[in-house]
Amino acid sequence: MDLSLERTVEVARRLGIRFEVPVITVAGTNGKGSTCAMLESIALQAGWRTGLYQKPELVHFEERCRVGGEPVDAAALLPHFEAVEASRGDITLTKFEFTTLAIARLLSQAPLDVVILEVGLGGRYDAVNAFDTDCAVITSVDLDHMEWLGPDRESIGREKAQVMRPGRPAVVSDPVPPASVVEHANAIGTDLWLLGRDYNYAGDRQQWSWSGRGRRINGMAYPALRGANQLLNAAGAIAVFEALRGRLPVTAQAIRNGLALVELPGRFQIVPGQPTLVLDVAHNPHSVAALAENLDQMGFYPRTHAVLGAMRDKDLAGMLSRLRPLVDAWYCCDLPTSRAARAAELAEAVSRAGAGDPRAVPLSCHASPAEALAAAVAAADPVDRIVVFGSFYTVGGVLAAGLPRLGAPHVG
Repeated sequence: MDLSLERTVEVARRLGIRFEVPVITVAGTNGKGSTCAMLESIALQAGWRTGLYQKPELVHFEERCRVGGEPVDAAALLPHFEAVEASRGDITLTKFEFTTLAIARLLSQAPLDVVILEVGLGGRYDAVNAFDTDCAVITSVDLDHMEWLGPDRESIGREKAQVMRPGRPAVVSDPVPPASVVEHANAIGTDLWLLGRDYNYAGDRQQWSWSGRGRRINGMAYPALRGANQLLNAAGAIAVFEALRGRLPVTAQAIRNGLALVELPGRFQIVPGQPTLVLDVAHNPHSVAALAENLDQMGFYPRTHAVLGAMRDKDLAGMLSRLRPLVDAWYCCDLPTSRAARAAELAEAVSRAGAGDPRAVPLSCHASPAEALAAAVAAADPVDRIVVFGSFYTVGGVLAAGLPRLGAPHVG
């Protein structure tokens, strides 16, 4: 990893990448993927032609680039990879920078009405920041990638705030944003939309409403993406379209339909079956805390089995402290990347987190997420649930052969 932007900007200049349509840039610690999916779904329902760059993929690389709501074909990407290679000369690019440039070139040449770009890490030096945004989004700011972004929320917020542009709107859906985000927006003259000041939402058990600068939408059904945190993401997505209403108007009905039809695998995705399967890419303490809250609200399950695969550089203790009280059996697994903690390392972390717990909680190690899931299914009763979490690689590993439909082998 090389934290700088100059090389990406120079190659983008050589390639002649320019966006003639509104660009929405989405940064944040958690909630980026959900927000991007909601923005895309609403825009499609409004009749706009959408281009989306999201990351990382769960199974196939082509998932990273969507046009009109569908992943592009691999063959369509090849000429753009070739163009990047031909244009870069002696400039070295990371894998992420290279792929960002290729996908940006494809999107810039497609007949689109709006482009949505998801930031990978931070904001200031992320390759996506090589392209000016018409509306920036910061979904949340929490402790992750601290070795690159800084030791606290203020430092991390300062890095993410760099995706904002002078005189253009920026939506912050973090309910308690770091002061550094607001300070940077004010310093450069960003039109800042803050939750609780410039827009808000409220809801009961049946419906919810949104209000902003001069507009209110009542009686909306809850978003199709599950989880209590999704209202924050949905409210931010609506604020984006309100901020861009002069260039990208959407009707209240398009918002209702878009949120009702939005899909995004691996974000508190509940797969019906016996047992119930929950897939969630939560991979830091903040997102795992949201997962724990959502699991707690699902209702009663006699036992919860957890399939865990995670990166070695994550705050494993922080992640486990939130979910451990809900889990009755652990299935730790290896992942196909050198960054990942080995299953034995994860098992040791689980044991440390459970020190002093009087329960005898089963713990096992497996060579892959698919093998760990198979072990969990073999041990589970039909009325139990299995949660797969810890990394995109973990969820992707159980989706590689298609969406699992579980049938437990025994009862009681």
